[in-house]
Amino acid sequence: MLTIAAFIFTLSVLIAIHEYGHFQVARWCGVKVLRFSIGFGRPLFRKTFGKDKTEFVLAALPFGGYVKMLDEREGPVDASEDLSRAFNRQSVWKRIAIVSAGPAANLLLAVFLYWVLFMHGVMGMKPLLGEIPVDSPAAQAGMKPGQLIQKVAGTATFTWQDVRWALLQESLESEVIEIEALGQPNNLQLHHLSLSSIGRDDYETDFLGKLGLKPYQPVVPAIIGEMIKSGAAARSGLQNGDEIIAVNSEAVRDWEHFVTIVRQHPQQELQLKLQREGRMVNLLITPDRAREEGGEIGRIGAMNRMDDALLDEVLVNVRYGPLESFAKASAKTWDTSIFSLKMLASMITGDVSWKGVSGPVTIASYAGQSAHIGWKAFIGFLALISISLGVLNLLPVPVLDGGHLMYYMVEIFKGSPVSEAVMEAGQRVGLFLLGLLMVLAFYNDINRFFTG
Repeated sequence: MLTIAAFIFTLSVLIAIHEYGHFQVARWCGVKVLRFSIGFGRPLFRKTFGKDKTEFVLAALPFGGYVKMLDEREGPVDASEDLSRAFNRQSVWKRIAIVSAGPAANLLLAVFLYWVLFMHGVMGMKPLLGEIPVDSPAAQAGMKPGQLIQKVAGTATFTWQDVRWALLQESLESEVIEIEALGQPNNLQLHHLSLSSIGRDDYETDFLGKLGLKPYQPVVPAIIGEMIKSGAAARSGLQNGDEIIAVNSEAVRDWEHFVTIVRQHPQQELQLKLQREGRMVNLLITPDRAREEGGEIGRIGAMNRMDDALLDEVLVNVRYGPLESFAKASAKTWDTSIFSLKMLASMITGDVSWKGVSGPVTIASYAGQSAHIGWKAFIGFLALISISLGVLNLLPVPVLDGGHLMYYMVEIFKGSPVSEAVMEAGQRVGLFLLGLLMVLAFYNDINRFFTG
């Protein structure tokens, strides 16, 4: 239910913001707005407001929306009163402003959401290197366990998320990236990391692990913390604070060792020996089956309990002041927008797999997962999807806002509007391309669902 609610909320907010951009700028430009609709299909709610009697509609299918403006191409217009307020009668610059306002509103929303996040503080894992596999690109670059990654290609990195984002961006530009890392004792070193081993399909997987960049994992005792109510841990009778001593008579070294054993035994009964409030307890548990990267793993739905000292060792809270937060939010939105366009270009050229295209099922899944994690994760997700919606609508494809902007650019150079015949042909091409994109997105969604 949380996933469904988060998905509907995400769509509703992003569509409402997008359409409000069109609506508000149309009003500023003196265009009469007939209807403001969130969703398509049968209206669930409708109300008329304002001197123009604009009809506000909430429809049954929340997969889009529209702002219907007065337009001679869509019906007769009262020449005595409303002709000057028709959309088609506006200057080309006003039409450009109205059409581009929707995507711009989505990008401004992303800036606002990131601004809130940066001011409040974003918790993340310090980019401390753990064990580095032999012969991995990181090992060949001379990187060592325990080093703290400080810069990637000149960009400061405070968390592993920063490292991943910087490497993703740079991977589209070059095959060798300079990494600045701090070792012990305060020994700053430069490493040149090769990305030649990253293939076109690796962006969908843990490409950091393939490079040999693995986070440092402190030795954490196998002590049970929070549990999912419906998970195997809660069903078996495990309690918060239980320390796992052995599984099937095999001594458990730490939490990571315990997780490894659980993952290897989906739907297989395990005998736990644990310590609870100073006494030994034996307990049976059967891990639930889950799919991951095409295979099956076991899960019990429990987190480990860590003390504050261990958390301080691996976590950092990155926070900025209001002005710096705004600057970083703007830069983050710009960088993400440009990166999205570069990824799309790489997909077209075949350098990156089309598996990265996601549809409503994947979006709903991520909406639910981020909502489960907390409000910060959900706001970050909302900002990312808002950027994607804004960038997608700016693409020069007929039926999208970018397609209309393309017609207006032609009109500026041509001196007259594009003919109705050309626009109709463009609509057909645009619908065909959009249909292909939706089919691909649904295929990827279904493929992810069955393969994990």
